[in-house]
Amino acid sequence: MIEPIFSNIKIVISGAAVTTPCREDVHQLAYEIGKELANHRVIVLTGATTGTPLWAAKGAYENGGIVIGLSPARSYKEHLNVYKLPIDYHHTILYTGEGYSGRNLLLTKMGDGVIFICGRIGTLNEFTIAFEEEKPMGVLVGSGGTEEYFMEIVEKAKRGRGKIIWERDPKVLVEKLIELVKIEIEEKI
Repeated sequence: MIEPIFSNIKIVISGAAVTTPCREDVHQLAYEIGKELANHRVIVLTGATTGTPLWAAKGAYENGGIVIGLSPARSYKEHLNVYKLPIDYHHTILYTGEGYSGRNLLLTKMGDGVIFICGRIGTLNEFTIAFEEEKPMGVLVGSGGTEEYFMEIVEKAKRGRGKIIWERDPKVLVEKLIELVKIEIEEKI
């Protein structure tokens, strides 16, 4: 049997498309996360958008990773002309036709784990979906935006702690999340 070059692990990048609520160096942090994911040979999934997901995609893409985007649009043309979203740093983009909230649901459910970098309302939406689905999650602590409220939301929900790694270091975050995902996969086999 031929060993695959990449693992079958799929990690979703969730984060602010507009990075004004984020810390100043959030683009570099997102790039580092993408680079680390590529180094671990996992498949990176994004919402085919701007901001932190795009920078993580760039980090993965430029370092030999595979990057797949899920667009809210129905077509390439709609993706570019209506949603005004980029196509850069993705090997392929799947056009869901589901709008942002539908895309968020599909994207989050497709991943084996989700990394959250900064965020706004869409990131919060993906966070709650991932929590409900009991996905392994990694939160880049201190990245800004809605990320600052995630721990409070988990505590106030009184639904347990979830499978969440809280980490400030991008490299450590990726390593811990991949380890958690591997444990999850082994338990399901």
